Amino acid sequence: MGRGNLISTPETGSAALPALPVIPSVPIMKVKPRDHDITDRVGGVRVGRLFSNLVSPPVMFALLALALAWAELPFWTGLAWAAVFGFFISLLPILFIAYLLHTGRVGELHMSNTQERRLPYLVTMCGSFLVLGLLVIFDGPPLLRCLALLNIFTLVSLMLVNSHWLISFHATGAASSVMVIGLVFGIVTALYFLPLLFLVILVRLYLRRHTVAQVVGGTLLGVLSVSVLSFLGCFIA
Repeated sequence: MGRGNLISTPETGSAALPALPVIPSVPIMKVKPRDHDITDRVGGVRVGRLFSNLVSPPVMFALLALALAWAELPFWTGLAWAAVFGFFISLLPILFIAYLLHTGRVGELHMSNTQERRLPYLVTMCGSFLVLGLLVIFDGPPLLRCLALLNIFTLVSLMLVNSHWLISFHATGAASSVMVIGLVFGIVTALYFLPLLFLVILVRLYLRRHTVAQVVGGTLLGVLSVSVLSFLGCFIA
């Protein structure tokens, strides 16, 4: 007999095929999201999905980069650096995900199957390292360097967490953005944006894209990421 793990069947008394190896499960949503099917994207679900797309982390970080660049540089110089930052960290990943969707390499935009997120994470991380290098070489604004580091830190953390458990990237992006606004522009300004964080969380829960634990985990990751970088001297205007 071979060395494979063979299973005998009482019907034949002979050995069946070798037992298949156990494949680790992929972290996915156990409950079907409300907006998973195109036919369901109407009414409140359609509005919630549109809102989620508009306040996705790449979009939030691009707008935050513009605000941070203008906090340190004249209008046109700040706009130029924000455009460079936005291209590599926001637009490039969005275009890459659109390509994956078009070619059928991912099932849907929000990628509930976390294995599908690995390539977009890697592309975004490469863009973050590239724009960080440009900021260092050409003496770009320090706040944008910190934002690039924040993007790298959160992406690495998300990749590690998502290999075992699904976590809300939207909550991470919103929480970290509000934290950065508070550190750079003041607590009062951050309070104006705090409802945005709660709205992001409520919409993700409404769409059943995440559980309460997953949005709380994402929020805590965003707060922790900014706290670590601020301890190291980042986001001091």
